[in-house]
Amino acid sequence: WKLGATICYDVRFPELYRQYSNGGANVMSVSSAFTIPTGQAHWHTLLKARAIENLSYIVASAQWGKHNERISTFGHSLIVSPWGEIEVDMKEGEGVTFHELDFEKLKTARSKLSNLWSNFLR
Repeated sequence: WKLGATICYDVRFPELYRQYSNGGANVMSVSSAFTIPTGQAHWHTLLKARAIENLSYIVASAQWGKHNERISTFGHSLIVSPWGEIEVDMKEGEGVTFHELDFEKLKTARSKLSNLWSNFLR
């Protein structure tokens, strides 16, 4: 596995993830403190998009809780497959999970898209 490390704000910039992917990364980590409003609106969608665009795993740890009167974070630590499937969603609250990434699933997703494109271009 080759890892690209990012933070929550970075998920809005697909070029960074493409750069990592072009450099050989096949897992992208995202450390996050998304607030509740932006988390509810964008968190899952943006992470799935980054996984699909780069056919890479996304492993996103997400801070959760009320931190003061103004700031509450969304949580939902996620693991997203290269095909955009959410494999782990820790939802709200504190917790720990273990999950084995599947290198064959990565290769299959990349092969599937390659086959779709080659059939399209014929």
